[in-house]
Amino acid sequence: MAHQLFYILLSVILISVVSLLGILFLGKKEKRFEKFLMILVAFAAGSMLATAFFDLIPESFENLQNYNFVVIGLVSFFILESAIHWHHSHKETCEGCLHPVVYLNLLGDGMHNFIDGIIVASGFLVSIPSGIAISIAIIFHEIPQEIGDYAILIQGGLTKTKALAFNFLSAGFAIIGALAGYFFLTKIESSVPYAIAIAAGGFIYIAVSDLFPELHKEKNYPKNILEIISLILGIILVGWIVL
Repeated sequence: MAHQLFYILLSVILISVVSLLGILFLGKKEKRFEKFLMILVAFAAGSMLATAFFDLIPESFENLQNYNFVVIGLVSFFILESAIHWHHSHKETCEGCLHPVVYLNLLGDGMHNFIDGIIVASGFLVSIPSGIAISIAIIFHEIPQEIGDYAILIQGGLTKTKALAFNFLSAGFAIIGALAGYFFLTKIESSVPYAIAIAAGGFIYIAVSDLFPELHKEKNYPKNILEIISLILGIILVGWIVL
């Protein structure tokens, strides 16, 4: 059990650090960010779908013998996204004060990271490859997500330094979620397949409703090819890890 907790904490810390590096490398250079954004989004979509279909759904079905909680996961993530507004308008500004979107964004991002921590914990409690696959999928989803949040915080009135600091602090909720998930799921081991099924539904929802529509906005043929390759690479990488 101790080694599982080590891997869980290592993974959520790594996810937070990689997201921070993504902001430093891409978030401050608009042209560079736009160049790589859709490639990251495509890879995230592929890795999330592969994690759901190759790993999480088969694992949960082996114990539950149905897909009910995958559907519950889909609906739950829709409700969560609607309730905490993971995506916000970038057009509103507020000079000399903090726009309410700053507080809403920090609340939503903290909740988002908390859920990510629980999902990572549930993956490692199944197996090390499952945990690694989930962590990879989350990393490539988090980079564009956190860069977008960083931009919103600046647009809402924070300085770049404060926006970076608050963004990193909100990532700490992933550690809290990971610890909560670990101690809850290890005490009630029978709940692990349910958590895995809900996570699968969540990954499918994010890939299909959030990421794919963003990819369809790109009308440049060469970039479309790169996105398809990136998506396939995400599927292959996760499939290789799981198998």
